[in-house]
Formats: sequence, C-alpha cells, structure tokens
Amino acid sequence: MEKNLGMKERWENGLQNNYGSPSISLDRGVGAVVWDSDGKEYLDFLGGIATNILGHAHPEIVSAINAQANQLGHVSNLYSHPRTIELAEKLKQLTGEPSARVFFCNSGAEANEAALKLSRLIGRKKIISTTGSFHGRTIGALSLTGQSAKREPFEPLLKGVKFIPYNDLTAAKKAINRRVAMLIVEPIQGENGVVVPDFGYLKELRDLTKKYGVLLALDCVQTGMGRTGDWFGFEKEGITPDIITLAKGLGGGLPLGAMIAIGECASLFTPGTHGSTFGGNPIACATALAAISHLENNDLLPRIKSLELNLKLEISRSPLVETVRGSGLLLGIVLKQPLAKEFVTKLQENGLLVNATSDLVIRIAPPLIISDQQVKKFVEIFRRVATSYEH
Repeated sequence: MEKNLGMKERWENGLQNNYGSPSISLDRGVGAVVWDSDGKEYLDFLGGIATNILGHAHPEIVSAINAQANQLGHVSNLYSHPRTIELAEKLKQLTGEPSARVFFCNSGAEANEAALKLSRLIGRKKIISTTGSFHGRTIGALSLTGQSAKREPFEPLLKGVKFIPYNDLTAAKKAINRRVAMLIVEPIQGENGVVVPDFGYLKELRDLTKKYGVLLALDCVQTGMGRTGDWFGFEKEGITPDIITLAKGLGGGLPLGAMIAIGECASLFTPGTHGSTFGGNPIACATALAAISHLENNDLLPRIKSLELNLKLEISRSPLVETVRGSGLLLGIVLKQPLAKEFVTKLQENGLLVNATSDLVIRIAPPLIISDQQVKKFVEIFRRVATSYEH
C-alpha cells in the first residue's frame, strides 16, 4: 500500500514533522544538476546547504567511497585507521599550525559541542556568543545559538551563555573578561542571512580574547572547506584562533565534522573526556581527502573569488535586489521587499534550487565545481523570475 502513495504522503507517513513536508523528492544528481522523482531537472545552487562541495556523484568521491568501502568501513575509536590519520594531518597542514590537533565527529552541532566541553576544561564556565548566530540544535550547541525562536521551546538551556551583538566591538569589549572561558563566533553568519562583519572585527576579537586568556572558537561549518575562496573563511584577517569547528563541506557530501584545537588547548582532552563512535569514519575521511585533493589539484579556490564577483555583479542588476553580500560561493541576496520565500518557490518551479533564510534574504551555496555556463543559467533564471515581479 505504501508504495502506491506519492513521495510526499510516504514522507508524512514515515517521518516526524520537524522539517514539514518537502515539496519535491530528489532522486539522482550529477555535478550541480539534480532530478526529482518525476524526472524534472533542477540546477542545484544550494549544494545540500554548503555541503556537496564537488556536487553530486563526483567520480573522485564515488571512487573514494567504493575503494574504502571495499577495504574497511568502520573501526570505531578503539583503533586507528590510515584515512583518519591522513585527514587529521591534512587539516593540521591547512591550519599552518604545528600544535593543531583534531577531534572528529559527524556534524557541526557535534563539533561545537566538543568546543563547548573543551572550554570547560580551562576552569571557567562563562561563554559568549552573538545574536543571530547558529551553532546547532543539540542542547549544548543550541545554548550557543543566538536565535530566540529556535531556543525558547527548549528552555531552560545551559546557564552562563551571554549574547552580544554581532560585528559590535564595543559590546565585545564590555563582555570579555577573565571570567569568560570561550567566545564563539562565525566568520560569516550563514543561517542569519549571510551576514558579513566589518574587516578587522575578527582580528580585534582575537586581540581581546588573547588579552584575557579567553578561547576564541571560530565556527567555520558553513565558511569552511574553500567555500569563501579560503580554506576556513577567516584567513584574510591574518589570525589564528584557538578552536576551529568544521562540518558540512568537510565530508564531501558524507556526514563528517571536526573540532580543531590549536596551541595550549590542544592538549586539554585526555582519554575518556570526549568521544564519538562514528567520528573519523574511514569512508567519510576518504571522501574528505578526495574532495580536498580535487580542490587543490585543480586550483579551484582562486576561481571561487572570481565567481563571487561575477555573481554579485549580475544579481545586483535586478531592481528587486537591495544588495548581495557574502564571500566566495556563500552569498545572501537581500531583496527590497519581503518576497524571499515566495521567490524561492518560483525559482524552484523554474528549475533552480536555493533557499530563503528569512523573508528578505535568499541564500546560495552551490557546489565549488559550478561551471561558468551554470552560473550564466542561474542568472538567466533569477532575472526571469525577478522580471515577473516588475509588472
């Protein structure tokens, strides 16, 4: 009987309602193109929310999965594995910090939970986060998330978390002192509408946290893995944080997160203090290595900055667009009217997948392998839908 129902009905009959009912069911994909269960084609400019950095069914990702699955699929954290060690070494290399040590998990929320636990080990309890931030939905990560609508149904959350306005150095100077264990901040606030701070903001936060012995944790879950044209998304500030959290694009499409600790805090975790059964899974680590290798071997990061400039220029030409903000291929299209959700639906009807972070902002985060022709197609579809609002 279930097989005779449509995908929407089957979803509703089988899954809990925490996501609502998806409007389409995706069946397959190649690169930046996907097809739904009815065979309709879409240009994917969301990339699994900044996750599928090499797109769908990329040959090098598929090869890495098959090769590792044919060799060894899971070993737990009781044993080491070559791919896990190789990926830790690679991430350490990308930080440029010999002291860096990696903890692997499965998601951004888990990476931020690990950062939260690590901060407790310096002997302080207070945490500072920012309004509008998003760090995950588990209780600890949600306690760090500065969005009331997501927090309030699950209160009381962890005590001792203070929120200060994002991109506000005056507020930071008032809040940071020697009672604070950690300041956690996103280089760009992704879920809040791709909000970019002023240049120098992160540098000032680094100076302040160093002054008072506070750990600076940079949540690079959305900005990481080349998404901004840099490996982590904060490099242009010329700083070294104490903690970097990663997920999304790290696994090349598979679940994988990491918390990288740098300097003295890298030795705070000791046997028994934290763990993850699936963290550092050999197959996920193999795909991560394949994704990083492809980006490096094809010198894709410099091209991402070029695509950013082109997209910002072309999208800004629309009379409906107030501005385009973001970095690399993490962009927020700010509309002049609160039409974003309706606009996204119309884009989908025209074969283009993006999402609305609010009534005013459309977020795009396409695969990093997106072609010039696909960028052109995106602009054409966007303009076509925008034109329908001009009459």
